[in-house]
Amino acid sequence: MNKIIEQDLQSIVSVSLPWEDFAGASVLVTGGAGFLPAYMVETLLYLNREVLSKPCVITAFVRNWKRAEARFAGPSRGDVCIVEGDVAIQGWIPPFDYIIHAASQASPSVYLTDPVGTLLPNTVGTNLLLKASRNCRGFLFFSSGSAALPPDPLDPRACYSESKRMGETMCAAYHRQFNLPAKIVRISHTYGPGMRLDDGRVFADFTRDILRGGPIVLRSDGLAYRPFLYLAEATIAFFTVLLKGEPAKAYNVANPAAYMSIRELADRLAARFRLATDPPSLSTYVSAPPAIPPPDISDLNALGWNPHVTVEEGFSRTVESYKEADQ
Repeated sequence: MNKIIEQDLQSIVSVSLPWEDFAGASVLVTGGAGFLPAYMVETLLYLNREVLSKPCVITAFVRNWKRAEARFAGPSRGDVCIVEGDVAIQGWIPPFDYIIHAASQASPSVYLTDPVGTLLPNTVGTNLLLKASRNCRGFLFFSSGSAALPPDPLDPRACYSESKRMGETMCAAYHRQFNLPAKIVRISHTYGPGMRLDDGRVFADFTRDILRGGPIVLRSDGLAYRPFLYLAEATIAFFTVLLKGEPAKAYNVANPAAYMSIRELADRLAARFRLATDPPSLSTYVSAPPAIPPPDISDLNALGWNPHVTVEEGFSRTVESYKEADQ
């Protein structure tokens, strides 16, 4: 396994959480080969190998079986089952002890070309999974910080933010009506090993620029402010909410200490990697709010989670993981 990822998994499972709750449990992860949920799958596999008294059995629901098989080595181990399909059109879903619903298209570059495919997993897919989860021990819905912003249902990004908002509403409704332990994480700009470098989001673009030897290219004026969070710390937050969080409550997963403008991020990374930055050019990004307010993470702090990885450290680890993968 990639050394950086191995170190990240060790740091995740070293956190004081009731990991033994997963012993012998069945766990479904939708979007299991995606950038964020794949780290949860790998954490569960690491727990099976190093921590749990009895292994859990993971079902990774994915769009691309070959990619998931290559990452998780599915056929060679009995604790992970890879299922290819579309969660928005899935019929019968068997019962699971835990369901992590992370299947979603999250790249703004997709919103204009496939808005319907963006919104259906967050709405129809969420409803199908909640209906199948009446007796589960924990349900985690991957939402977005954009769900808390003022809505404009006709904006090109609304297929994502509005469907995330409806997914949250369904989680709360199923909890209130059926006492289903549905919990919600609102995820900020998260970067780290395994992200697609053609994703189209700024942290992926900057990582690709660094790997190419620079310069770091700004494709906007760089004045938009965003919070940037390293993947391993986000993964700890996801498990913290699943195992310790309150149902029908949304937890902001972000690093307020890494809240900065795109321009500042570019400058700090240029200084860290000794690269030049290109001046802003005509924006190639989908129009976005210039400033997302600094996230309030006090609810997650109360559960014992507090991020500390700086952008310099996080991007250094990210870049090193790609270099190691290429060797």
